[in-house]
Amino acid sequence: MDGRHSLELALPGASIGAVAGAMAGGLTLFAGQPTGMAALSALSLALPLALFGGLYGVLLGHGVFRPGTFGPVGLYWVVAFPVARLAQESLVGIGLADGVLPFLAYQAMVSLGFAIGFVWLHERIMPHWLIRRAAANPVAKDLLGLYVRHAGMLRARKGARR
Repeated sequence: MDGRHSLELALPGASIGAVAGAMAGGLTLFAGQPTGMAALSALSLALPLALFGGLYGVLLGHGVFRPGTFGPVGLYWVVAFPVARLAQESLVGIGLADGVLPFLAYQAMVSLGFAIGFVWLHERIMPHWLIRRAAANPVAKDLLGLYVRHAGMLRARKGARR
């Protein structure tokens, strides 16, 4: 897989991470923080979440994760989300008053909620992106085939219940 193919697989997850980080930073503005602090907060969370979101797409393309599964992805975000939040707090420096370990433990708990939202969005965006890229990207074509087989399996299960 060349670099362009990996970058193409990373784009949906990186976009989700960047938007989520920017929205969280926007909440600091809504909470009454100065504009500069809100912008720094948004950027310092959007960048690591975009990096980890993009890495998820690449790992999905390499077969580390499978479409339609949550457990491994939840474990991925239990590590990645606290690291992203620690990077943000290292720059912004507001939430580490109780120490690093309690902060990381709390962020690990919160990360599962983030993981659910991330997977839900990614599972809705990625197949459409793969359809667009499958003709020029063989890895995208293979991953799209996994999504199609997964959808067929779900449809068969649903039909068997009726």
